[in-house]
Amino acid sequence: MAWVKIPAEHHPLFQAAMPSAPDIESVRMFGAIALMVNGNMSCGLFARSIMARLSPEDQATVLAMDGGGPFDPMGNGRTMKDTVMLPESVMEDPKELRRWIDRSIAFTRTLPPKKKKGVKARPKPASKRPAKPAAKKPAKPAAKKTAKKTAKKKR
Repeated sequence: MAWVKIPAEHHPLFQAAMPSAPDIESVRMFGAIALMVNGNMSCGLFARSIMARLSPEDQATVLAMDGGGPFDPMGNGRTMKDTVMLPESVMEDPKELRRWIDRSIAFTRTLPPKKKKGVKARPKPASKRPAKPAAKKPAKPAAKKTAKKTAKKKR
């Protein structure tokens, strides 16, 4: 699917439908809002609709709906596993929107929690002593260099 900017009016609709629970985190993704459950992406705004990670049964339901389809964020035929695009009409019905968000969260809770990525370790210095600054060599006068070269050439 070609990149479509998320309508600004969809943000408050999605936020109003978001449930609150300790294992659910709201994050910025694709320039909009997405929900993470135990570190796994669950659902979020994309284009003019919602992309949602769903069970195989719910995926089949969405794919059979007019306007539903696989989630292909780059439009190159590479779809995301377990993730579909809901029809745009879902955004017009708050109860329907909440129902699909709840289904997405329920399915995502069945997935194993993702381990949080730790902070990358910084490379340790070779020694504990601070490095000594490099000593600057005094510059030789240019005239002497030229004179030596000239003397060598004459020989």
